[in-house]
Order: sequence, then C-alpha cells, then structure tokens
Amino acid sequence: MSVSIFAGKEVQDFLRTVSNLDGADGDARTKQVLHRILSDLFKAIEDLDLTPDEIWAGINYLNKLGQDGEAALLAAGIGLEHYLDMRLDEEDRIAGITGGTPRTIEGPLYVAGAPVSQGSAKIDHDADPDAGPLRIHGVVKDEDGQPVAGALVECWHANSKGFYSHFDPTGAQTDFNLRGAVTTGADGSYEFLTKMPVGYGCPPQGATQQLLNRLARHGNRPAHVHFFVTTDSYRKLTTQFNIDGDPLLWDDFAYATRDGLVPPVKDISGGGKAFGFEADAYKAIEFNFGLIPLEAGKDNQLVYRLRAAA
Repeated sequence: MSVSIFAGKEVQDFLRTVSNLDGADGDARTKQVLHRILSDLFKAIEDLDLTPDEIWAGINYLNKLGQDGEAALLAAGIGLEHYLDMRLDEEDRIAGITGGTPRTIEGPLYVAGAPVSQGSAKIDHDADPDAGPLRIHGVVKDEDGQPVAGALVECWHANSKGFYSHFDPTGAQTDFNLRGAVTTGADGSYEFLTKMPVGYGCPPQGATQQLLNRLARHGNRPAHVHFFVTTDSYRKLTTQFNIDGDPLLWDDFAYATRDGLVPPVKDISGGGKAFGFEADAYKAIEFNFGLIPLEAGKDNQLVYRLRAAA
C-alpha cells in the first residue's frame, strides 16, 4: 500500500534532526549534503513505493560493492564520472574557455609512482605474444599551438588480456608494466613504446556487472589508453583515446568516447627494431595534447580523489 508522509512536518523535522541541520557543531557542508541526499532518498521511497525488501536488497548491494572494491568502477558504469565531465565542460562554456584536448574520465585503475623518463619511455616490460608493438607519440602544445616544455605526461593501459598491472587478478604482470611517465623537452614532444591494448570487461561476478545485468547492459570498454598531462602553468589534463576500429568504439559502458579522442592507427612497415620492438613492423598513433592555461594562477578544475600508489 502506498502512503504519503514525506511532505508532513514529522518527516521534515526528522530529516533535519538526522542530519543535525540546525545544530551549531559539525561540518555545515556535510550536513547540507546529507540532508539533501536523505530527502531525495525518502522522497524516492515514497514516489516509487519501495518495499522494505527492496530497500534492504539495496543496502546489501552496497555492502557487496564495498567488498568488491568497485565503487569507482560503478561510478563510471552508471555515468556519474561522465556527468562530472559534462559539468566541467559547461563551466568552461560559461566562462568562455575553448580549445584544448577534450577531457574524459580517469577511470579507477591509475597507479601513482610510475618511473619518469625524459622524452621517451618503453613501458612494455612483460612478454605478451598476443599484442603487437605500438608507438604512441606527439607534442604537448599551449593555447597558441606552441610546444610546452617540462610537461609530465603519464600513460597507462591494459595488456592483451584486458588486465592492468597492479590490478591483474592473474598476478602475471610486473609492477608498472604498461605504465610510464615522461617529461617533454624544448620541442614539447613525448613518446611511449608499448604494445597494442585491448578493451576490458567488468569482473563478471562483481557488483558492477550484477547491476548492469539487471539493466540489460554490457560492462565492456573498447581498447583505450589513459593519460594525465601536468605542468606548472596549465590545467591538468585527464583524458584517454580509444583505438580506432574497435567494435565497441561508440558503445563504451563507461561513456568515455568523445569526438577528438579517436586518433587514426597507422601501420608502419619498417623501423620497429630501432625502437626496441621485436618486429620491424609496428603500429603508430600520433596524438597531440592541447592544454588550457591556469585561471588566475590556479587549476580551477583539478580533481582530488583517492588513488592507488606504489
């Protein structure tokens, strides 16, 4: 039986009490946020006539989500992380800020502490016979198209099995395999010598895929490569490009594919051994980064979040 009590004084007073909204102590922002979230939740319970069984099933799901360590993965899968990018895009539009490489989601699999090289880094430390050689290269540029020296470009991606080092359930990868960082020289150039990645899927028994199954959605990503680009004078860029030709290119469960982030993949017939590749033929992706200057000396869109480190 549906009941309607949310708008009544008893429930509204109760919400203020639970969040201690009128108390003098405590963090005002936390109280404000909790009051709003609880209010929206209570209203949803009433509007959808959620049963106690359904509510406790949801609480049990949250327990499983925490046990699986998949909260950040779920944030990508339900579009929360992309929505944050949409808001940042709109902030830029309102401020009249244009240009630069499109941002897109960071995802949950970054690890801080990758070795830093000057200009170029070979990051495929482990044998992977199912992945061919790949050269990723380009230039970091400012708003006028001029090279940016001293930029830190960080890169990470999956192996041919769709696993990332430090998160590989097989334990087969060494630390920082397919992860690296380089600083640009005076010409702003960077280079990563690596292997072609593939996409990955959510753990099939995990909480994220469990929810996606109930939505009749897949939990797969196209092949992609992640980047951070950091300097003292420009906003930090968080982005990734997807590998052109992947069948899931525009069907990414994490909604990370964007125009401008699908560079062409070139087949190079010779010269691979000069880069340290086992084969002379290799694939190459040129991807240039465009940075946005700081606003009043500050990065007004820098995101602070808990990240893995090694």
